[in-house]
Amino acid sequence: MSLSLSRLSPPLLALALAACDDAPRFTQAEPGEALSGGQATVQRNDRNAFSLPSANLSPERRLDFAVGNSFFRNPWVIAPSTTTARDGLGPLFNTNACQNCHVRDGRGHPPEPGDSNAVSMLVRLSIPDQPYLAKEIERLGVVPEPVYGTQLQDMANPGVAPEGKVRVTYDNQTVSFNDGHQVELRRPTLQITQLGYGPMHPDTRFSARVAPPMIGLGLLEAIPEAQILANEDPDDRNRDGIRGRANRVWDDAQSKTVVGRFGWKAGQPNVNQQNVHAFAGDMGLTSSLQPRDDCTPAQRDCLAAPNGDGTDGEKEVSDNILRLVTFYTRNLGVPARRDVGAPQVLAGKNLFYQAGCQGCHTPQFTTAADAPEPELAGQVIRPYSDLLLHDMGPGLADDRTEFAANGQDWRTPPLWGIGLSPAVSGHTQYLHDGRARNLLEAVLWHGGEAQAARDHVLTFNTEQRAALLAFLNSL
Repeated sequence: MSLSLSRLSPPLLALALAACDDAPRFTQAEPGEALSGGQATVQRNDRNAFSLPSANLSPERRLDFAVGNSFFRNPWVIAPSTTTARDGLGPLFNTNACQNCHVRDGRGHPPEPGDSNAVSMLVRLSIPDQPYLAKEIERLGVVPEPVYGTQLQDMANPGVAPEGKVRVTYDNQTVSFNDGHQVELRRPTLQITQLGYGPMHPDTRFSARVAPPMIGLGLLEAIPEAQILANEDPDDRNRDGIRGRANRVWDDAQSKTVVGRFGWKAGQPNVNQQNVHAFAGDMGLTSSLQPRDDCTPAQRDCLAAPNGDGTDGEKEVSDNILRLVTFYTRNLGVPARRDVGAPQVLAGKNLFYQAGCQGCHTPQFTTAADAPEPELAGQVIRPYSDLLLHDMGPGLADDRTEFAANGQDWRTPPLWGIGLSPAVSGHTQYLHDGRARNLLEAVLWHGGEAQAARDHVLTFNTEQRAALLAFLNSL
């Protein structure tokens, strides 16, 4: 790579040269850097940037994408109904359409004061592991709360009580940069009210989760497992303070433990299973892999409610509908980056590396030649994630285990497309529970294995902070 420095203005040149001696120094865009999703990258940067099919999808295959999109976007209805392809909603649920959580296939947000339902944020539930439930823990990754299960549903069909209501309040704390610049962070407190089935277990653990963006899921699924595991370093052998490790989760179809990739704690192994569990937990819809409604034995009205199964016994989400939705969610294209060669973006990229952010936010992978969809095979992609679990410290902890993840562990979220969040989602609320109101706040919540990187960012002056944010917003 050429290291010509003549392209940078003097102030930005100084920023670029401030990098540590062992960090790369970027003075121009890397070849193909703008194509975050390889040949599947889409050229769009407006409110619909996350809703386009992979650019290399053929016209014939785009028909399946469009049909899958219709089942993702349109609402499901309560059974029995004349709309037999879309009936079976509930009896307990969080929303009636996938798109309600992933608005325009983007990220969700916590409920605002006065909202009647959380909608695009859900709350995971569990109690501490019990040794005698080892088989259930192996399959579910957690011990469900005995009455409310593994997810709080705040909506229900007529005649069935919702499980409760979700509210979020915030306390503020201030963080100061070395130059005196202050940033106010908000720490959320979760409130569960109007419980429909009595008190919860006294040791119930709660974890608020906003819906993540849908782009590039098929490309992440296509990363060879060996490439993910190559970045594991649980014993910190390279002594950089980063101890990434893969989650090991249950694969429903294979009936065995495999590497997890999806969800805030990498609790799901593939796109199809992620969809199956979302249908079940978020909308109360059964499928061949999740054949029973999400009702616990204590929820008798839920158990007695009619379902939307077909006359031949086919579940509410038929195998064909699931196939189409999985095809759609695999092939949502990643938007191209913007301004990759701009001096300020390059300076911010150098600062990103100088702080060590790439230690978890791995820039680049190459997808497998035998990817589930041929359009996603053999692509050089730039997700800026290693898909591994990292201890992020007590500040972000939810104290809830999930398979191999402990209460301080979170999967590194991909950064691709993050600069388009305001255009697509209409807000800038980040992290697993939406507490960060902008990217700088998100950075300052990093702790644990990312503490050194966060502390390094606190040394940045005004110009350096602007450059770092310019880089992040270019992704």
